[in-house]
Amino acid sequence: MINFEQYTIGVIIPYYNAAKHLENVVNKLPLFISKIIIVDDCGKEPIPESLVKQSTLSDRIIIVKNEKNLGVGGATKHGFQKAIDLQLDYVIKVDADDQMDSSYIPELLKPLIENKAEYAKGNRFKDFKALKQMPFVRKIGNLGLSFLTKVASGYWNNFDPTNGFFAIKVAVLKQLDFTNIHRDYYFESSLIAELYFQDARIKDVPMPANYGDEKSSMKVWQIPFIFIPKLTKTFLKRIFKSYFIYDFNIASVYLLFGFPMFLFGVVYGIYNWVHYASLGEFTPTGTIMLITVSLILGFQLLLQAIQYDILKAPKSAT
Repeated sequence: MINFEQYTIGVIIPYYNAAKHLENVVNKLPLFISKIIIVDDCGKEPIPESLVKQSTLSDRIIIVKNEKNLGVGGATKHGFQKAIDLQLDYVIKVDADDQMDSSYIPELLKPLIENKAEYAKGNRFKDFKALKQMPFVRKIGNLGLSFLTKVASGYWNNFDPTNGFFAIKVAVLKQLDFTNIHRDYYFESSLIAELYFQDARIKDVPMPANYGDEKSSMKVWQIPFIFIPKLTKTFLKRIFKSYFIYDFNIASVYLLFGFPMFLFGVVYGIYNWVHYASLGEFTPTGTIMLITVSLILGFQLLLQAIQYDILKAPKSAT
């Protein structure tokens, strides 16, 4: 049985126009929470005075005021910095809209305290009841986004990366470059991408999601335009750093030969197909063989690189 009170544990709540939910969110937090860091992100609704003046919470609540609106990611990063300044052991990020079940906080902290992971987050896709509860459109969007984030971040064994209910070791936060962590909707994905370079292990904690009357300001059709360019940049940056800057291994060789070979097969194949079709002639057998061999060998080498990348992914202890 873990005695959570022997650790200094903080909760970060990025606050923006959620006055009717904030007090309930704070009151449901476990008693072992040492500090409640509320980051005011300059919304129209001020933090309720009744919450701040509660004598039972006044010694635990810390208000951090942003000079301007920075979004949930920017607000959370300010909370991270405050947690570092306070020399806390662990922090949990909880949204102010009361859609996260605080009873799961011990489950998030357990793998961190037992040193089985450095980062633990909710996963709404390991519970069938949670899947039924999740709106269909959001479910499809999260499934596709989760797979793309696996590829980009290198965490092939984790799912539901956009889940904002997570716990992290403050010692790991100190090692992160906050300038590489985004302030917008890409916050959670960029945080995971930075954790990869610290070999941080991530633990998925199955939990349901609560969908109240709060609606996301981002539409489903916007997701590809917002995330795909950023995920592509994250992927290229990770591959370049992991296999050509920080290390050079067999996967580097696979990529070095496989990608140009496959690209040559595609481009040269399309060119010859168009060229000989316009002439009304059959493509020479030798040309077909060259294209086919380039495609097959290039593709096989890329598959080997992917397999190596999957095996290399940091894994939490069971």
